[in-house]
Amino acid sequence: MKSIRIRPFAAALAILALAAQAQEKKPVTPAEMNYQAGGSPLATEPMYQATNPKAPPMTQAEFDRARQVYFERCAGCHGVLRKGATGKPLTPDITLSKGTDYLKVFIAYGSPAGMPNWLTSGEMDEKTVDLMARYIQHDAPTPPEFGMEQMKATWKVIVPPADRPKKQMNNFNLPNIFSTTLRDTGEVALIDGDTKKIINIVKTGYAVHISRLSASGRYLFVIGRDGKINMIDLWMEKPDTVAEIRIGLEARSVDSSKFKGYEDKFVIAGSYWPPQFVVMRGDTLEPLKIVSTRGNTVDKQEYHPEPRVASIVASHYKPEFVVNVKETGQTLLVDYSNIDALKITTIGTARFLHDGGFDSTKRYFMVAANQSNKIAVVDMKDGKLTQLVDVGKIPHPGRGANFVHPKFGPVWSTGHLGDETISLIGTDPVKNKQYAFKEVAKLTGQGGGNLFLKTHPKSQHLYVDTPLNPDAKISQSVAVFDIKNLDKGYTVLPIAEWADLKDDGAKRVVQPEYNKAGDEVWFAVWSAKNKESALVVVDDKTLKLKTVIKDPKLITPTGHFNVYNTQHDIY
Repeated sequence: MKSIRIRPFAAALAILALAAQAQEKKPVTPAEMNYQAGGSPLATEPMYQATNPKAPPMTQAEFDRARQVYFERCAGCHGVLRKGATGKPLTPDITLSKGTDYLKVFIAYGSPAGMPNWLTSGEMDEKTVDLMARYIQHDAPTPPEFGMEQMKATWKVIVPPADRPKKQMNNFNLPNIFSTTLRDTGEVALIDGDTKKIINIVKTGYAVHISRLSASGRYLFVIGRDGKINMIDLWMEKPDTVAEIRIGLEARSVDSSKFKGYEDKFVIAGSYWPPQFVVMRGDTLEPLKIVSTRGNTVDKQEYHPEPRVASIVASHYKPEFVVNVKETGQTLLVDYSNIDALKITTIGTARFLHDGGFDSTKRYFMVAANQSNKIAVVDMKDGKLTQLVDVGKIPHPGRGANFVHPKFGPVWSTGHLGDETISLIGTDPVKNKQYAFKEVAKLTGQGGGNLFLKTHPKSQHLYVDTPLNPDAKISQSVAVFDIKNLDKGYTVLPIAEWADLKDDGAKRVVQPEYNKAGDEVWFAVWSAKNKESALVVVDDKTLKLKTVIKDPKLITPTGHFNVYNTQHDIY
């Protein structure tokens, strides 16, 4: 084990106690570390050096380097302002009293509460550990706000609505197009699901997080982690961006109004920083209304200065957007029927909300509170919390998967980042009331590190990925369950092996996605930017390889979204 140099008696007892705890604790898994430590676009944003005269001295170069490391590695857990998110606060009123030596051990070896062991895992060297121990004793620098003036400065209408096609000008089967994120190049690939050919590569923001469709299916909206939204018109001869805007400095979520009478009228997007959401015109992305999400937590009712906007969905029951606020644990139902008199219903659910989707009837929204190990069930018709369901460690459903269980009736399912289980939750309060909104069963998958699982109304299979598992055999394959015979366990499909890539890249297999017909399942085989990647298409009936899509332009493919299934919330 690596050792770290410390002064003999400076904080000896505290350090020995912490080191002993670190030896006894169950280590933070590589899957958890990879998930929590995703890089933030804020790492490159200019900020003033915030110094504290009581803190150990740092040069400007050291401060800038430490700030970059913090936003690349730490902000996802401890927050932009270091006031705590899924991890504990790291503000000077706490860190100064600990001292540099204690903090170096804390960073190097981790803690039982879930702090990664950055030194002994090899993720940081001793010099960086020392740098970070000093940095967190200084006041946290604050990124700039991003308001209406800044948004409008980035807003571009490339093709005005009046100049756009009046009908579809291409021969593509639009409902079967796939939008595939090319993560590290800041692009999405539009792929013809029928011919498996690339239609266009569209420049976007960095690391597009999701793709969403307008209610009509004409417009595709993608949002990068840097807050940039592209509005892509699928009716154009060659589908491409017709409007764009940046709505914040870091973001994850976007969606379009779905309720009858409001189709394609509004778009909403939420940001991590600043903590806010914005409602825009559905045909141009003109920003209309910005709403801050700063507020009090659902549990202790304490003020939180940076509650990030996680997932957003559009209700099918009312003219409402569902906005999930991560750190406060508040689910907001935003009534867009009158933008000038915006009505917001605040529902306390559970802290650390992340992603989720609807049950098969679309009445109930199922959202993961991942660090709380719960699924919150929100009733879209009655506008209230129906239930909090305890599940496994760090649920990460994507949008989840709906199917009819032979015993429990309709269920919605989620996998987990922190363990190998797949939780099945009953969703039928009418014919299967005794099972409704309870965890009715647990399946055992290949292991932790799951990000997405998927099925389809026309399929008898449930596919579960594990791209963040440290075992390459597991991260490069998927587990497939037979919905009609879940007790027999799963079949493993060697997706990366089928891709037959020419180099030794990571080949992580991520995000099963069905085509419109429900008879094909697509997977991204995700390697580094300088390695070959691919998309693999599997025949859902036979579980055999159907085709492999390779192209030099398919760089770091990750998430991919079928137009029809995304438009209609089929999963």
